Amino acid sequence: MRRIFSSRSVVVAMVVFLVVVGLITGSNWFAKRTNTPPFLQRFSNDLAGGASRILAAPTNAIGRSANSIGNLLSTFEENKKLKSEVDQFAQDKVRLQTVEEENKSLKQQLKLKATLTDYQTVSAVTISRSPTTWQSQLVIDKGTNSGLKKGMPVLAGSGIIGRISEVNTTNAKVALISDTSDSANRFAITVKGDDGDVNGIVTSFNREKNQLIMGQVTSDNKIKKGDLIQTSGLGGVIPSGLFVGKVASVAKDDYGLTKKIYIEPAADLGNITTVMVAVSKMGDN
Repeated sequence: MRRIFSSRSVVVAMVVFLVVVGLITGSNWFAKRTNTPPFLQRFSNDLAGGASRILAAPTNAIGRSANSIGNLLSTFEENKKLKSEVDQFAQDKVRLQTVEEENKSLKQQLKLKATLTDYQTVSAVTISRSPTTWQSQLVIDKGTNSGLKKGMPVLAGSGIIGRISEVNTTNAKVALISDTSDSANRFAITVKGDDGDVNGIVTSFNREKNQLIMGQVTSDNKIKKGDLIQTSGLGGVIPSGLFVGKVASVAKDDYGLTKKIYIEPAADLGNITTVMVAVSKMGDN
């Protein structure tokens, strides 16, 4: 039978064993003297650390991706909330501006109403104004059920802005004083100057300057800037004494024959939200 272990094998094994024991003993002695881990321990620690870093890399990447997605979703929700707050702020601002304009208009109406001692007044709100007829007419929310009749003067701001041209049960059309079309029934007005009254009619409207133009002036009486202008009552429809505006400037007409008077209206004709209809206390107009 062949011998399993030869003397040579035993010698080699003994040498290897002694070398390993020597390395371990020397490593431990060196570690104690230098305060560093033994070589085998350092090797195993480095091997374990490298493996840990390799295994941790995918986990860390997934964690960072999850955090990024979470932050993105959080930012999206915050942005959505802020946008909603901005939209609400814009709506509140528009609502506030509308209320302020209505409040200002109503204050002017109260002041105007105090001067209309010969009239009862009916307050109304503009419900329609078409861009194509912006200069000529608008629609208010009062009609025959509120006692309105055709021809009644309509006021806003500090003075007259038109007259009722058509009446329905719950609404009415207002022909504006700035309507200077061929079919318009022109407003007869007068300038209260120092040298006496100067009569004429509203012949045109300068939309850029928001000024009425008074034409057909035949009087040579002196007219100056700031003179008051009111309805003359000569047309037989609108009563006299309703404030129209003030003289802005005086010029000659296109032919240089008569005066052309530019008028600063008592009301902003481009922004009419609330009005008052003047109803005669005697029941006619």
